[in-house]
Amino acid sequence: MNVATVLRGVVILLWMGVIGLLAVAVLRATRGKKVTGISWAIMATAIAAVLLTTASAGLVFIQPEERGVVISAVAPDGYRKEPLDPGLRWIIPYFESVERYPISRQMYTMSSMTMEGQVQGDDSVSARTSDGQEIIMDASVIYAANPDTVVQLHIDWQRRYVDELVRPLARGVIRDAVAQFGVEEVYSTKRTEMTIMIDTALAIKLGENGLDLVDFVLRNITFSPEYAESVEQKQIAEQKAQQAAFVVDQRRQEAEQARQVAEGKADAVVIEAEGGAKARIIGAQAEAEALQLISIVLLQNPDLLTYRYIEELTPKIQAMLLPSDNPFLLPLPALDSGGFSNPEPLPTDEPAPLPTAEPTPLPTPEPTTEP
Repeated sequence: MNVATVLRGVVILLWMGVIGLLAVAVLRATRGKKVTGISWAIMATAIAAVLLTTASAGLVFIQPEERGVVISAVAPDGYRKEPLDPGLRWIIPYFESVERYPISRQMYTMSSMTMEGQVQGDDSVSARTSDGQEIIMDASVIYAANPDTVVQLHIDWQRRYVDELVRPLARGVIRDAVAQFGVEEVYSTKRTEMTIMIDTALAIKLGENGLDLVDFVLRNITFSPEYAESVEQKQIAEQKAQQAAFVVDQRRQEAEQARQVAEGKADAVVIEAEGGAKARIIGAQAEAEALQLISIVLLQNPDLLTYRYIEELTPKIQAMLLPSDNPFLLPLPALDSGGFSNPEPLPTDEPAPLPTAEPTPLPTPEPTTEP
């Protein structure tokens, strides 16, 4: 509540008092009573009511979110060139009036939704891209009246600036911007660039008419049913192509892994073969060196072979039978008791017959179990 409102309330009460006093005066006059005192009261109340009415007509309180445009009958151009700032202001009663304009932020929404936006129904923007495709756009324009140019806004548009300036101007700028891009650029790579272009152009045009653009919001982009279906089919085809490429790449990786495994096995076989060959060479070289050393030792001591032969014989053997065509490797020694002794040589060339005797049987080896 401000002073101007209180003053108007007081004025209303005074005029109600004047009316009441007049009614009492008429009633007393009809009864033949004096009305002199009431007449003075009526006059005083009426004068006070007129004065306060005049004062209230000249007092104007401007809210912080408003600016006042003064329409003046005494100004040369019919209006004051400067708007009224917030607070309690004075104007010439009965010769001037005030038009209030909000300077707070306002939003105008253009949407295809029925209950969304200032227009009840489909108020979306239909535009065509550079390649001839039709798109539908939902957008919002956030703006505010410029406090310094609100007088000119009143002169140019009065209260019509929302429907006759903001709405058509925004729709035209959107269509002009969309026409510079292809349909794929609008919803993908160039959407941000297009939004900035609309914002810049709209700010310039609104500023020329006394409005400041706060923000332009591109809310949604839709396409015609035919193009939407073609885009969907294209995306499905691209997804199938990507899936096929993924399968091919997976098969390629599996083949590469199999090749690497085969190469590893082949390398292992080669390494194993090379190792076996080297082992054989080393073994052969060692065996050759050993045989060479043995041959040198045998040349130096021939009896070593006989000694080694004796070592390999089982200690339990006392006699052996050899084939008739096999020469003796060593002279027969004298056997122990119960054995044979070397016979005396015969004078003839033929060898003397050996005495017959049953040979001592060889011990039967015990069976061994293979581990």
